[in-house]
Amino acid sequence: MEHSPQTIRRFEEHLRQHQKQLESSMISAVAEGRAIARDTQDVADQAVESYQKEMLFSQGANGHEQLSLVRLALERLREGEFGECLRCGRAIGLKRLEALPWTPYCIDCQEKIERGELHDPERAA
Repeated sequence: MEHSPQTIRRFEEHLRQHQKQLESSMISAVAEGRAIARDTQDVADQAVESYQKEMLFSQGANGHEQLSLVRLALERLREGEFGECLRCGRAIGLKRLEALPWTPYCIDCQEKIERGELHDPERAA
């Protein structure tokens, strides 16, 4: 399934916007992490601080992973391979791309990866 130039342009705009949001969010998370007091005396405050740091770390890791997927999708756009499943080469459904424009896999391959039937080279990299 070949996507129209307008559709491709719309996906590219959405991906670039999402990339900027992720980058901004990650910068904010780093700043928040640095702002958390390091010399807390109260045990309860230490627990809250530890929880906040763990949450920020988790958000940063998830943001980094998604940012990588967005950048790879933009690369596939430049190479003219956007919308093709990296595993089987078939077209990724338009509804799936509209929901997750950074997805590298069609729904069938994604389900097989989630069930452990296929290896996910994007996550291994």
